[in-house]
Amino acid sequence: MEKLYSPATVRKLSEQYKFRLSKSLGQNFLTDGNIVDRIIEGAEISKNDLVIEVGPGIGVLTHAAALRAAGVVGIELDRNLMPILRETLAEHDNVTILNEDFMKADLFSIIEAEKLRVPGVIDKVKLIANLPYYITTPIIMKILEEKVEGPPLFESLTVMMQKEVADRIKARPGTKEYGALTVAVNYYCTVEQIAAVPKEVFVPKPKVDSTVLRLHVRKDPPIQVKSEEALFAVIKAGFGQRRKTLGNSLTGTLGISKEQSLLALAEAGIDPVRRAETLDLNEFGALADEVVLAALGS
Repeated sequence: MEKLYSPATVRKLSEQYKFRLSKSLGQNFLTDGNIVDRIIEGAEISKNDLVIEVGPGIGVLTHAAALRAAGVVGIELDRNLMPILRETLAEHDNVTILNEDFMKADLFSIIEAEKLRVPGVIDKVKLIANLPYYITTPIIMKILEEKVEGPPLFESLTVMMQKEVADRIKARPGTKEYGALTVAVNYYCTVEQIAAVPKEVFVPKPKVDSTVLRLHVRKDPPIQVKSEEALFAVIKAGFGQRRKTLGNSLTGTLGISKEQSLLALAEAGIDPVRRAETLDLNEFGALADEVVLAALGS
């Protein structure tokens, strides 16, 4: 068989298995070996790593990861791809493909099962993905918000996504791209760009370019707050009405009144006429702590 990422291979497999790409699942298959290499190298996969892949497709990234990792688990929603994956990954005895919805998957149990399968081998767990544009943000936040005892489940997420989403994750305060996603991801991770990916290297060709980011999951958040729930409530309130000043948008957050929100802003040293897009993570943390105190006093 030709290289898995070859357009000819995609066509051959599609014809052989009568497979049709699903627009509803956002299926666009990568056909550039250089980009595949950059993703795998950017993920820094080693022989003691377990790799979890979201949506392996026909197995292009899966195959490349399996050559380096202790094990790879691909979680694929489309059952029509299962016979193709059985063929394209037949040479690898360290690959498991699960036919299920990643958004409903019990990641902790999947990882623990792999550690039992190869005891004493797996040191770190890393995630790779070529994410469908429509579900990029929910998938990233599911991974980052997964609450488990001990250290985070994943050391890193190396993810290809729509350029617009990547620009939002990398944005700086005061820019139009800066928003709730920016603050949330940077609370959990440090962010590094691995590659810019033109739309021409996909089958079928999407309407937009992509970017590969490596999100290195922090062991501890960069700020300490009284309540993560309050922090994210403040972030959501601020960006939910981003044209409003913080003096107006915070009212009702954790049940506080307009007067209490103004007092919280004053105690945090933040001018109430500012908007959420101008606050950095430290300021959001300080404000969230004051909102907690205001809610306790109400």
